[in-house]
Amino acid sequence: MISYSANWRVVQTQVHAEHKAAAHLNRQGFATYLPAYSKRRRHARRIENVIAPLFPRYLFVAVDTATQRWRSIQSTIGVASLVCNGDEPAAIADHIVEELKARHDERGLIPLDMRPRFAPGDKIRVLDGAFGSCFGLFERMSDSDRVSILLDLLGRKVRVMIDVDGVAAA
Repeated sequence: MISYSANWRVVQTQVHAEHKAAAHLNRQGFATYLPAYSKRRRHARRIENVIAPLFPRYLFVAVDTATQRWRSIQSTIGVASLVCNGDEPAAIADHIVEELKARHDERGLIPLDMRPRFAPGDKIRVLDGAFGSCFGLFERMSDSDRVSILLDLLGRKVRVMIDVDGVAAA
């Protein structure tokens, strides 16, 4: 269990094993914290929201090095290594974890502003679709999922509405 002098440490996990490592560390009596956010994933012409770790391959664990057997963390299933300074686990400030926890929404996720930061007139590139690899000028956000851009096609400017995930800064 967590003692009064436990400090937050950082654990590097194996690839896509954050939840597995957290479960095994919890089973050993360590408190863990894995901040997550909702991410839009595009696959096979489908867009879905999935929950992803805020820091891929990393999680926080509360350890009191004076009373807990912290070396067992190194051999825990799903853990690649414990981030250390020399031979001792590196401690991070408690307020970092507390500030992350304070940002949680009702689902326990950290909200991130995923909208593109384009200003009218910015040059952008279309990533895929019929206009893939074309460059255009950002005009405006039409709603939360689509952007309006001006493409130079056949010598004239043409307004095109494209999914926000289909454009990037040029």
